[in-house]
Amino acid sequence: MDPRDNVETGETENIPELFYVPIPDEAPNKNEKEKLSGVVKNVHRKLRRKYREVGDFDKIWREHCEDEQTLSEYALAMKNLADNHWAVNCEGEGRIEWCRSVCQEYFLDGGMKRMLEKDEKSAMLTMGLTAASVSAQPYSTIPSSISQLGKMRLLDVGSCFNPFLKFDEFLTVGIDIVPAVESVYKCDFLNLQLQQPLQLAGDAVEAFLRQLHNPIDTLPAQLFHVVVFSLLLSYFPSPYQRWICCKKAHELLELHGLLLIITPDSSHQNRHALMMRSWRVAVESLGFKRYKYVKYSHMHLIAFRKVSLATTSDLVSRNYPEMLYIPQDFHSNEEEDYADVPEQVRSDFEDDQLAWGFTELPDTPYDSDSGESQSSSVPGFHELEDPVLLQS
Repeated sequence: MDPRDNVETGETENIPELFYVPIPDEAPNKNEKEKLSGVVKNVHRKLRRKYREVGDFDKIWREHCEDEQTLSEYALAMKNLADNHWAVNCEGEGRIEWCRSVCQEYFLDGGMKRMLEKDEKSAMLTMGLTAASVSAQPYSTIPSSISQLGKMRLLDVGSCFNPFLKFDEFLTVGIDIVPAVESVYKCDFLNLQLQQPLQLAGDAVEAFLRQLHNPIDTLPAQLFHVVVFSLLLSYFPSPYQRWICCKKAHELLELHGLLLIITPDSSHQNRHALMMRSWRVAVESLGFKRYKYVKYSHMHLIAFRKVSLATTSDLVSRNYPEMLYIPQDFHSNEEEDYADVPEQVRSDFEDDQLAWGFTELPDTPYDSDSGESQSSSVPGFHELEDPVLLQS
């Protein structure tokens, strides 16, 4: 019997046909993505567990770097995620484009000059001096290789698949403990040895970078205009290792260079505001000043500019390294194990309906540090669960 027939009256009711939007079957793709994400998350979880049990991060990191099978599986999983999942859904592209736009604005569109003028005014107000008595040092210390820029020399740490290589404005050096592509150099950044700065012209420095040998064990200081930590710092189980990375980045950057940090966080805008303030204090103590900050759906993106050749050596009273913490530093092994328990998952149709209901909501991230609202033009990412794939 036709359900539209009224049994009591014998009449047929005119019920409008329901319109359903066909939703493509993404289950196989989702299953593969979850499997790859599991490989990545398990590596991070294992490192944190060992650090809690052993406490010697040098020993743990050394053993980790010697575990070639695990590292190879990790590198292949990350590359597969980038090529077949993030790229398809435009996930991850936002952070790369953000890095590129910040560099262009700062080095090519007058951002550096504006910041140096701001520094000069601040110095005058702090010292109570007149403009005539303030040295023009900020302008005289801009390296000629930046003020007359050819290519921006960029070091991508933990590069995996070298995403910046496609941009002509960068001379990119990608490094990773286990590269996923041939263009990335093998390098353990934590144990990278630094040499004296090169006393060469800009074109000679570029020639030096084009002739690097694989693997990279040493690099001259003050070599790069940009250092990128994209989803890198939360890889390490110890705050001190994150601190070492930031300190090494400071030494590798030219004066007024940029350190770009992208770190995962899928929570709402202000949930980890205290953590971001803590990171800011720790990084700025090294001789940086924050230049940009924005919160995307699943990550924080922060740009620091190098304002001093010297770094703060007072690590005892302020305990700066411990300020570079992540929420997972405080999890127990039992909490880490609980993260493996599968949650109730919505169907694709339910996801589609829920997403449709939120299309009218505004998307204006708020900068809790500066009090400025910074709108993100990039859609929400789905790099699920921490440290690189994020844990809400």
